[in-house]
Amino acid sequence: MKIGIVDTTFSRIDMGGIAIDELKNYAGVRYIRRTVPGIKDIPVEAKKLIEEERCDIVLTLGWVGKAEKDALSYIALSVGKIMAELMTNKHIIDVTVHEDEAEDERKLLEIAENRIRKHVRNAVDMIRNPERLVREAGKGKRQGFEDIGPILR
Repeated sequence: MKIGIVDTTFSRIDMGGIAIDELKNYAGVRYIRRTVPGIKDIPVEAKKLIEEERCDIVLTLGWVGKAEKDALSYIALSVGKIMAELMTNKHIIDVTVHEDEAEDERKLLEIAENRIRKHVRNAVDMIRNPERLVREAGKGKRQGFEDIGPILR
Protein backbone atom coordinates (compact mmCIF):
# COMPACT_ATOMS: atom_id res chain seq x y z
CA MET A 1 0.00 0.00 0.00
CA LYS A 2 1.21 3.48 -0.85
CA ILE A 3 -0.48 6.75 0.09
CA GLY A 4 0.07 9.98 -1.78
CA ILE A 5 0.14 13.26 0.12
CA VAL A 6 -0.28 16.63 -1.56
CA ASP A 7 0.00 19.82 0.48
CA THR A 8 0.55 23.48 -0.36
CA THR A 9 2.90 26.32 0.40
CA PHE A 10 -0.19 28.51 1.01
CA SER A 11 -1.04 26.53 4.14
CA ARG A 12 -0.17 28.24 7.40
CA ILE A 13 1.01 24.99 9.02
CA ASP A 14 2.94 21.94 7.82
CA MET A 15 -0.11 19.83 7.03
CA GLY A 16 1.95 17.23 5.17
CA GLY A 17 4.24 16.79 8.17
CA ILE A 18 1.27 16.13 10.44
CA ALA A 19 -0.13 13.58 7.97
CA ILE A 20 3.21 11.78 7.75
CA ASP A 21 3.52 11.71 11.54
CA GLU A 22 0.07 10.12 11.80
CA LEU A 23 0.86 7.61 9.04
CA LYS A 24 3.98 6.53 10.90
CA ASN A 25 2.09 6.20 14.20
CA TYR A 26 -1.06 4.57 12.83
CA ALA A 27 -0.08 2.35 9.97
CA GLY A 28 3.55 2.48 8.98
CA VAL A 29 2.63 2.52 5.30
CA ARG A 30 4.71 3.79 2.42
CA TYR A 31 3.96 7.31 1.27
CA ILE A 32 5.10 9.88 -1.22
CA ARG A 33 4.70 13.61 -0.60
CA ARG A 34 4.43 16.44 -3.08
CA THR A 35 3.96 20.12 -2.31
CA VAL A 36 2.35 22.59 -4.70
CA PRO A 37 1.84 26.37 -4.44
CA GLY A 38 -1.93 26.50 -3.90
CA ILE A 39 -5.10 24.46 -3.78
CA LYS A 40 -5.92 24.82 -7.49
CA ASP A 41 -2.65 22.96 -8.18
CA ILE A 42 -3.65 19.98 -6.06
CA PRO A 43 -5.86 17.93 -8.45
CA VAL A 44 -3.24 17.40 -11.16
CA GLU A 45 -0.61 16.49 -8.58
CA ALA A 46 -2.98 13.99 -6.98
CA LYS A 47 -3.68 12.46 -10.39
CA LYS A 48 0.05 12.22 -11.09
CA LEU A 49 0.64 10.45 -7.77
CA ILE A 50 -1.97 7.86 -8.69
CA GLU A 51 -0.92 7.35 -12.29
CA GLU A 52 2.84 7.87 -12.18
CA GLU A 53 3.70 6.84 -8.62
CA ARG A 54 1.05 4.10 -8.29
CA CYS A 55 -0.48 5.42 -5.07
CA ASP A 56 -3.53 3.51 -3.87
CA ILE A 57 -5.16 6.59 -2.38
CA VAL A 58 -4.22 10.27 -2.05
CA LEU A 59 -4.74 12.76 0.76
CA THR A 60 -4.96 16.36 -0.37
CA LEU A 61 -4.19 18.92 2.30
CA GLY A 62 -5.42 22.44 1.59
CA TRP A 63 -5.81 25.71 3.45
CA VAL A 64 -8.53 28.14 2.38
CA GLY A 65 -8.43 31.81 3.29
CA LYS A 66 -11.40 33.94 4.30
CA ALA A 67 -11.80 35.95 1.09
CA GLU A 68 -14.47 35.21 -1.50
CA LYS A 69 -11.78 34.45 -4.08
CA ASP A 70 -10.44 31.78 -1.70
CA ALA A 71 -13.88 30.16 -1.55
CA LEU A 72 -14.00 30.17 -5.35
CA SER A 73 -10.57 28.54 -5.47
CA TYR A 74 -11.89 25.85 -3.14
CA ILE A 75 -14.77 25.16 -5.52
CA ALA A 76 -12.25 24.82 -8.37
CA LEU A 77 -10.22 22.39 -6.24
CA SER A 78 -13.31 20.33 -5.43
CA VAL A 79 -14.38 20.00 -9.05
CA GLY A 80 -10.83 19.18 -10.18
CA LYS A 81 -10.41 16.61 -7.39
CA ILE A 82 -13.64 14.85 -8.31
CA MET A 83 -12.61 14.79 -11.96
CA ALA A 84 -9.24 13.27 -11.03
CA GLU A 85 -11.00 10.61 -8.93
CA LEU A 86 -13.28 9.69 -11.80
CA MET A 87 -10.41 9.60 -14.31
CA THR A 88 -8.25 7.36 -12.11
CA ASN A 89 -10.95 5.36 -10.32
CA LYS A 90 -9.12 6.04 -7.03
CA HIS A 91 -10.15 7.95 -3.94
CA ILE A 92 -8.65 11.35 -3.25
CA ILE A 93 -9.48 12.40 0.29
CA ASP A 94 -9.86 16.18 0.62
CA VAL A 95 -8.57 17.49 3.93
CA THR A 96 -9.19 21.21 3.85
CA VAL A 97 -9.11 23.79 6.62
CA HIS A 98 -11.04 27.02 6.13
CA GLU A 99 -9.76 30.03 8.04
CA ASP A 100 -13.30 31.09 8.88
CA GLU A 101 -13.84 27.91 10.95
CA ALA A 102 -12.30 29.63 13.98
CA GLU A 103 -11.22 33.13 14.95
CA ASP A 104 -8.55 31.98 17.36
CA GLU A 105 -5.36 30.65 15.71
CA ARG A 106 -4.87 28.01 18.42
CA LYS A 107 -8.37 26.68 17.77
CA LEU A 108 -7.69 26.70 14.02
CA LEU A 109 -4.53 24.66 14.60
CA GLU A 110 -6.48 22.21 16.78
CA ILE A 111 -9.14 21.81 14.07
CA ALA A 112 -6.49 21.28 11.40
CA GLU A 113 -4.50 18.69 13.32
CA ASN A 114 -7.62 16.76 14.36
CA ARG A 115 -8.97 16.77 10.80
CA ILE A 116 -5.65 15.69 9.25
CA ARG A 117 -5.07 12.85 11.71
CA LYS A 118 -8.62 11.48 11.43
CA HIS A 119 -8.57 11.58 7.64
CA VAL A 120 -5.19 9.82 7.54
CA ARG A 121 -6.79 7.00 9.50
CA ASN A 122 -9.84 7.05 7.21
CA ALA A 123 -7.63 6.82 4.11
CA VAL A 124 -5.67 3.87 5.51
CA ASP A 125 -8.88 2.12 6.52
CA MET A 126 -10.50 2.70 3.13
CA ILE A 127 -7.75 0.54 1.61
CA ARG A 128 -6.77 -1.85 4.42
CA ASN A 129 -9.84 -2.11 6.66
CA PRO A 130 -13.03 -0.84 4.99
CA GLU A 131 -15.17 -2.76 7.50
CA ARG A 132 -14.04 -0.37 10.24
CA LEU A 133 -15.68 2.46 8.32
CA VAL A 134 -18.84 0.40 7.83
CA ARG A 135 -19.03 -0.05 11.62
CA GLU A 136 -18.82 3.75 12.01
CA ALA A 137 -21.63 4.52 9.54
CA GLY A 138 -24.34 6.81 10.86
CA LYS A 139 -22.51 7.71 14.07
CA GLY A 140 -22.13 11.45 13.47
CA LYS A 141 -18.33 11.34 13.22
CA ARG A 142 -16.58 14.63 12.47
CA GLN A 143 -13.09 15.50 11.39
CA GLY A 144 -11.80 18.69 12.96
CA PHE A 145 -14.49 18.97 15.61
CA GLU A 146 -16.01 16.78 18.28
CA ASP A 147 -18.27 14.02 16.99
CA ILE A 148 -21.94 14.96 17.23
CA GLY A 149 -23.25 11.42 17.50
CA PRO A 150 -26.19 9.71 15.84
CA ILE A 151 -29.86 10.58 16.00
CA LEU A 152 -31.36 7.77 17.99
CA ARG A 153 -34.65 6.18 17.05
